[in-house]
Amino acid sequence: MRVITGTARGRRLREPEGMAIRPTTDNVKEAIFNTIQFDIPGRRVLDLFAGTGQLGIEALSRGARECVFIDESTAAVKLIRENLKTCSLEGTVLQTDALGYLAQGQKFDVIFLDPPYDTNLIEKALQTVVKSDILTKGGILVCETRREKVLPVLPAPYVLRREKHYGKIKLTLYERQPDA
Repeated sequence: MRVITGTARGRRLREPEGMAIRPTTDNVKEAIFNTIQFDIPGRRVLDLFAGTGQLGIEALSRGARECVFIDESTAAVKLIRENLKTCSLEGTVLQTDALGYLAQGQKFDVIFLDPPYDTNLIEKALQTVVKSDILTKGGILVCETRREKVLPVLPAPYVLRREKHYGKIKLTLYERQPDA
């Protein structure tokens, strides 16, 4: 795992031991950021179910104004802090329940949702984002799931921006319409 571009370009990130955390592969991460690269600079980002923190770190490296990293795991929180330090970047790292954090209602421009695959957390997180109205106008939700996972159609003002497969992985991007 490495940072693809920006101020921390080429820095190697620490990976978890064991399989409790499943990092996004470099080619999937590259696909994500090729799609949203112009939506990152100056924006407020949430890396939910952060794991290693690599998505939020990539966003910070590319000019995001701020990133909040959320994970329940003590090991993940420690790993995120170490990876931020390695990259000479700063972010807010919280060990807390992801869905509870979403319900607090803080606004974000970009939200990364990459929960453990064999759960219903992605659906619950999407419902909570919509209900709590935490995505800013023009904001983007990036969801990583198994290829076969069917995600819900979100109500207006949310629209499906893109859905693409990368091997066994599916990326789904939703956008909150700016004129709603």
